[in-house]
Amino acid sequence: MRNGFRAPSATGGTHRQAPWHRLSIHAAVAAVLLLGGAAPALALSDALSRYETGSEEEPSVPRIPLPDPMTLPDGDTQPVDEQEPSGNVTRPDTSLGKELPEVIYDLDRLPEPVRRMRQLIIEACRSGDVERLRPLLGSGAQATQLSFGGPVDDPVAYLRDVSGDEPGHEILAILLEVMEAGFVHLNPGTDEELYVWPYFFAIPIEELTDKQRVELFTLVTAGDYEDMKNFGAYIFYRSAITPDGQWRFFVAGD
Repeated sequence: MRNGFRAPSATGGTHRQAPWHRLSIHAAVAAVLLLGGAAPALALSDALSRYETGSEEEPSVPRIPLPDPMTLPDGDTQPVDEQEPSGNVTRPDTSLGKELPEVIYDLDRLPEPVRRMRQLIIEACRSGDVERLRPLLGSGAQATQLSFGGPVDDPVAYLRDVSGDEPGHEILAILLEVMEAGFVHLNPGTDEELYVWPYFFAIPIEELTDKQRVELFTLVTAGDYEDMKNFGAYIFYRSAITPDGQWRFFVAGD
């Protein structure tokens, strides 16, 4: 179990607490549910704006990477649970009552390209050198999605920026735990076929078993879990690889 993580600040980094504390997204999800309450916290889109413009403004309250509500074509916004399905592969339909995907731990069930990419990601994380992720992240149309705000100019610099330390060790630790969790195989036989870690991504948060909640708490706190139940989905970091071994995304938020 990994401890000591806080939400990104306006400059993209995180603030480290004492080692017995873990990342908490309580304030962030509460702010989302209150539709922009009085707390002067910043969403991921705000943090990214400062990252891209170089602003030195600091927020008074740090929070988890949660992008602003989606903007509809006419410029209006509405809560995620009121929108029609968007087909966004970074957020599957986890409605209660739906048939749940199988939770898989057996790595032999991964196609060789997927197994190979996963292993390369894990090796890069364990090396402690975030630069070792660069050749795995791809570029252009094949670039790994790291943000809901569009492509980033330098993916490695971006990962360092959202990490709680300058070398990027915190984000490597998060990615390592994500890739070592159980996974799901989504949309088999379609253009959107993916292998996704951790499996919480595709399971209604209210339907996790006792064993699965213990596994969830290696990534988030019990308080975060309660907030995710209120929000209606797992919204911490998740990662996906296509059947041909392309690293599709590594994102947080919704």
